[in-house]
Amino acid sequence: MNVIETIGLTKEYPNCVANDHISIQVPQSEITAIVGENGAGKTTLMNMFYGMERPTSGVLKIEGREVRFNSPLDAIDCGLGMVHQHFKLVPSLTVFENIMLGTETRKAVKIGKRQVPTPFIDKKQEKEKIAELIRQYNLSLSPDDIVGSISIGAKQQVEILKMLYRNVNILIFDEPTAVLTPQEIEPFLQNLKNMKQQGKTIILITHKLQEVMEVSDQVIVIKRGKIIGSMPTAETSPAQLADMMVGRKVLLRVDKKYEDLSQKPVAYEVKNLSVTESSGKVLLDDVSFQIREGEVLGIAGVEGNGQSELVNVLTGMMRCTGGSVSLYDRDLTNYWPRELRKAGVAMIPEDRYIQGLCREMKVSENLIAGYHGNPEFCSHGFLRGKAVRENLRQQVEKYDIRIGGESSYVSELSGGNAQKIIIAREFSSDPKLLIASQPTRGVDVGSIEFIHKKILELSGQNKAVLIVSSELSEVMSLSDRILVMFKGKIIGEVPGKNADSGEIGLLMAGIAAAG
Repeated sequence: MNVIETIGLTKEYPNCVANDHISIQVPQSEITAIVGENGAGKTTLMNMFYGMERPTSGVLKIEGREVRFNSPLDAIDCGLGMVHQHFKLVPSLTVFENIMLGTETRKAVKIGKRQVPTPFIDKKQEKEKIAELIRQYNLSLSPDDIVGSISIGAKQQVEILKMLYRNVNILIFDEPTAVLTPQEIEPFLQNLKNMKQQGKTIILITHKLQEVMEVSDQVIVIKRGKIIGSMPTAETSPAQLADMMVGRKVLLRVDKKYEDLSQKPVAYEVKNLSVTESSGKVLLDDVSFQIREGEVLGIAGVEGNGQSELVNVLTGMMRCTGGSVSLYDRDLTNYWPRELRKAGVAMIPEDRYIQGLCREMKVSENLIAGYHGNPEFCSHGFLRGKAVRENLRQQVEKYDIRIGGESSYVSELSGGNAQKIIIAREFSSDPKLLIASQPTRGVDVGSIEFIHKKILELSGQNKAVLIVSSELSEVMSLSDRILVMFKGKIIGEVPGKNADSGEIGLLMAGIAAAG
């Protein structure tokens, strides 16, 4: 039985057709993966399923009945829920309070033979309900945990429980592993399998083709708003899916050439870098390394071992309490981001929306953010509109950024296209050093190939590159050398050529350091 069916579903905007006569079927109690490039129309389609967008034309059927949703509440009433890539939680509330928000259980008092509800919330009963739900799905949560203090993976579990509590039978996940650490991904995929076994129907939007192969029953490929393929997962491969998504042969590995860089000049040097909080907690402990011209230095480690703090110090988002940083012997210690950019440091931040972009600004404005004072874009304190628009046109074409028009805002773009704005802005600045943190997070396979190629082009121009990524395969395939961080320290170094994931994994676990 098909729980979802669309017939000619279309969504048009003034400047583009996001979904063009989409006709698909989603079988009950199966996992259906939907894949496609950034901006292909996957999220728009899911937003129509969830009542966040209304189709221009076409038919949407849930369990054989034609429906027209005006809001997510209509979708939830029909048994359909959605877990978004960027969570919608209240950090100051507990796990159970977030799950119950909007459906609170009221205390009741007995008057005669009647139970009369009161305005007061029955927190004890709510907590018991959520504890039982957690046990039922075997999740690693406590109802009393404050959401702001739990891991990203745990927050995602809270979002899932919000939907399960509302008795949804169909769950949509939009890029669910893009924000997870490698250690959190496997338990999440197992949770998907468990929910399937309990009769739930899962729709999974992801760029990670290995995950598609591991958990899905069927795959639907979307390209530029149209369905170009639908098949059982067992009858396809990652290479075939990548080719269908991008429309050409995609290299799923990095074609990197290794050379002896030992005689090249040192471009960037970090000496004895330390960060100690006022409470005495050490975040970075005597971190030292060099990057030579043309070298890609990778940093690996389980998330939470100081990589984020290191990047924050090196990009001017956090001050160090000891040590020094220099670029070609010029001291850059504790420089602000604007000063670092003037010195020739390009930065790809870990979180594109918090540190890299402003959603409420136009794409054209974001493409010059941080460089808006440069003479090419600014004259006598005023932006040169013609130059800003021309830069937009050039970068959109060069980096294949999918936008609706010249006045598009970042808030209108997919996560992958938003990431491309940062890539275009920073790479076009002709930097001496690139610091890239999670450069391909939430980006499709074609764009990953493109970004990796651009990074290697930079190093081929004798630029120094520092890469920090939770994707160990990315670090291993791009780096000339790999440093491993554990508890705020560099505890090991591995050559990039013929790097062994087992050796790096032991270092990441701190085992080699202890031994």
